[in-house]
Amino acid sequence: MQKLVTMRQRNSAALLVFILTIGVFSSAQTAAGSAQAASANQAQAAPAGAQTPSGTSAPSADSGPQNGSAPQSPPSVQAPSAAGQGQSSPGSSSAPIAPSGIQNAGSDNGVFVFKKEVDEVVLHATVIDNKQHIVTDLNKDNFNVFEDGRPQAITSFRHEDIPVAMCIVVDNSGSMREKREKVNAAALNLVRASNPSDEVCVVNFNDEYYLDQDFTSNINKLKEGLEKIESRGGTALYDAVVASANHLKEDAKLEKKVIFVVTDGDDNESTETLEQAVRRLQTENGPAVYAIGILEGEDHARHAKRALQIMCERTGGIAFLPKTLDEVDAISRAVAHDIRSQYTIGYKPTTPRSQGGYRQVKVDAHTGKHDKLTVRTKSGYYAGAEPSTGAQ
Repeated sequence: MQKLVTMRQRNSAALLVFILTIGVFSSAQTAAGSAQAASANQAQAAPAGAQTPSGTSAPSADSGPQNGSAPQSPPSVQAPSAAGQGQSSPGSSSAPIAPSGIQNAGSDNGVFVFKKEVDEVVLHATVIDNKQHIVTDLNKDNFNVFEDGRPQAITSFRHEDIPVAMCIVVDNSGSMREKREKVNAAALNLVRASNPSDEVCVVNFNDEYYLDQDFTSNINKLKEGLEKIESRGGTALYDAVVASANHLKEDAKLEKKVIFVVTDGDDNESTETLEQAVRRLQTENGPAVYAIGILEGEDHARHAKRALQIMCERTGGIAFLPKTLDEVDAISRAVAHDIRSQYTIGYKPTTPRSQGGYRQVKVDAHTGKHDKLTVRTKSGYYAGAEPSTGAQ
């Protein structure tokens, strides 16, 4: 299992345990003293030979939250306000994301109940014309949806600026040290250009990955999360993306989900492979991935470029590969515009979900108002049960 706790956090956790232990010990002493005093008073007040009431015992010391009484950590993350049992120490600046693949059998949010009841696959699609302009004036009749080559009846259609749940996932490795100021500014401008009702979290990663700000729409809190920079170590990109996807699934309240990634290097630390990461992203209602690759070095850049493009293309996002760091801010605003201009298309698959397996998805758009149109959405999804951690 990958080590997820830094020395700074481990010290904070140790201090918290010490404080709680002292508190429990003091409570126990106080309770014991109270019990002894009560017994003495009863002995003095009762007639000679009288018994204390049967079944009465001294108050027991509260040793902390009992099993089942404290909220359990989410399968994919530990939020800053809860780490295991009890509250995190005030000095804790970030929380480790728990290993991917751990499922919470008791979780059941409104989004998944809705999807289960209607058995509908939901696609978020961007339409581009031959001049690479986003097209926003289409209606339901302009679209055709295919699953595994078979036409599907569209059961729901919306073209609105739907709020999204977004994870901003930023490379915190040593090579990013000089780039973080501009990257952080671009990430905040992405949020400013997005729907005000979006819920956004910040995940910083190097060879480990941390949830430094849970879901919020507060720019100041997001800024603080992005500024928790410890540029060091390697690049566990796939692990960070998978853990972020799990956090979106388990804890986001909004149905539409996005991961926005900024990195400057090739993955060299993840336990997940690229193929495993992509499969995890391609679950039903999985997030679209948008990525900015600030890549240097021909060999590493080639492999990193391919990885970013695969993750983005298969989930309906875009991989941007700017030549200079100065382009990042404009790209972030373009991402916000892309997300806010999408069509939401739902259909009930003709093949039952119970059959499971991978389903290839294709969407076409046609209209006399525009020349050739291209629809960008996820290329497919895995129906039914979640893929296992070691899925190939």
